[in-house]
Amino acid sequence: MIDLRRILVPTDFSEHSHNALKYAAAFAEKFGAELYLLHVVQDLSLFLPDVVSGTPPYLPPTETMLAAVRESLDRLAREQLRHLTVHRLVREGSPFAEIIACAKEQAIDLIILGTHGRGVLAHMLMGSVAEKVVRKAPCPVLTVRDKEHEFVHP
Repeated sequence: MIDLRRILVPTDFSEHSHNALKYAAAFAEKFGAELYLLHVVQDLSLFLPDVVSGTPPYLPPTETMLAAVRESLDRLAREQLRHLTVHRLVREGSPFAEIIACAKEQAIDLIILGTHGRGVLAHMLMGSVAEKVVRKAPCPVLTVRDKEHEFVHP
């Protein structure tokens, strides 16, 4: 018998993440599980080189970004998951590493995450967070592709 008590749903607030959240909500409802909604804040300066502009790009203070993320997670839980037990988590670092660490720390039973379906070149240059999570996760992982393939009814 499958017994799911804790489901981790990493989100970057994209459409792909929202698709994964639909699956997670359905699983949580079916199994009476708690949802752990996670967003990882990355160091954006790594993606915005100042070589092009000559000056470092303006980035809002980390505290400002974290507050905005927490508000977005609260809104998401309030609007789409109000009938479920939801833990909102915000971490800083590499998305892949933080997802794996969170799954271990929270004794997660299942990770459900969306895939972006990037092209071959982008995949080779940046790698795939979903692929790394599947390879290293301490629990089963369900990856959710675009809407054309979903089996959750609205």
